[in-house]
Amino acid sequence: MPQDKLSEFVKAQATELGVPGVAVGVLVDGQEVYASHGVTSLANPVPVDERTLFHLASVSKTFTATALMRLVAEGKVDLEAPVRSFVPELKLADEQAAAQVTVLNLLNHTAGLDWNLIDDGEGDRSLAGLVAKLPQLPLIAPPGARASYSQAGYNLAGRIVEKVTGLPFEQAMASLVLEPVGLADTVYGMAEVMVRKFAVGYNRGDDGELRAARPWAAFKEGARGDNPGGGLASSVKDLLRWARFQLGDGEGVLPAAELHRMREQTVELRASTLGDGFGICWFLHDLDGLHGIGHGGSGNGQFAELLIVPERDFAVVSLANLGPDGYPFNQSVVRWALEHYLGVVEKTAEPVPYDEGQARQVVGRYEIDAMNLDIATDGTRLTLAVGIKPEIREASDEEMPPDYPAAEIGFLPGDGDEYIVTEGGLAGQRGYFSRHADGSVTGVDLAGRLFNRVAEAA
Repeated sequence: MPQDKLSEFVKAQATELGVPGVAVGVLVDGQEVYASHGVTSLANPVPVDERTLFHLASVSKTFTATALMRLVAEGKVDLEAPVRSFVPELKLADEQAAAQVTVLNLLNHTAGLDWNLIDDGEGDRSLAGLVAKLPQLPLIAPPGARASYSQAGYNLAGRIVEKVTGLPFEQAMASLVLEPVGLADTVYGMAEVMVRKFAVGYNRGDDGELRAARPWAAFKEGARGDNPGGGLASSVKDLLRWARFQLGDGEGVLPAAELHRMREQTVELRASTLGDGFGICWFLHDLDGLHGIGHGGSGNGQFAELLIVPERDFAVVSLANLGPDGYPFNQSVVRWALEHYLGVVEKTAEPVPYDEGQARQVVGRYEIDAMNLDIATDGTRLTLAVGIKPEIREASDEEMPPDYPAAEIGFLPGDGDEYIVTEGGLAGQRGYFSRHADGSVTGVDLAGRLFNRVAEAA
């Protein structure tokens, strides 16, 4: 596949969606193919290239998990051991859960922890400070009972890295993973980002105008507590090097068996766009018979996507600096690359026609610690809106990403509880509704996170 075909597609998609700057990389047949378009900043435009840094957000978790697997291989961490074996001061909202939660529960999102603690800018904003605040975080299920994506779980995993190595998390990561793999442009903290070419994030306002996202990604002064779950910045070039490492034999970092163990399913996911299950960190995908592993990330005005197909020694990376349109851009790049390089065509899920009775069962408000999700109907269609809670916006002195306005969703064929978003910035996202034994709807899964129902429609 000639590079110009990839470049044409990337340019066309970025232009159509109005994304200021994008960078794409594909690893195929041992060769690296790159395509970039646009600029790092609208105010100070510099062309994006394969060395431009973007915020990786949750793709950072793949690095944290790999570092922990190195400690497992070295006999310093046991995946089945309680987290308290390494972080004895751990307390949670429920004492039994705090005693039972294991390292693996953190790495495959089965710890039962809600999404994350809200950074109020007060107190100790280190990983130790995060752990001290964890009793404030709601629990959604007993450890091991179900998967629900948790940023807090990965930040707690980062504290294990600190305790076991005796080093600050960022130094430990450099020693365990980043330096041995040769990732010179994969960094934590604004001090490292600002001496490299980096992309400014943007958010599209209700008026259609693009506004620079502040603060840049997750790099807030004095805040390190979110670094394990989402603090890295990197380039397409470094991420393809990371993909090569994941496809290899561990290169002296850890044995190949431990590295490849991360690809093995540890828990199943239902009706999730993110994947069919979790390995150790990785989302697992059935790609028309091929086995794929991947992870995405969404930050303030920036989106990242990484997908690896080990059977074909293939990888695709897509980075974009616009919310929310960076997400559909990245998804379109992954679909195009799979089709044109591997011949894998994604099957589109088609919803069933609107049913008033079915819709009325699910309308209402759902929430996690930081966000509200509202499902409504006007009698002709069902919509989903999700956004940061107003009280959190009001309490914060920092700009936050915009909300996702109401967008149509449709139920999928089957038991009537699975759905797909059919428009807007979340188009293509799939999820499902949870029910009590009596049949009443108790929650909804979106982007791998369980939102609990707090109110039915009036």
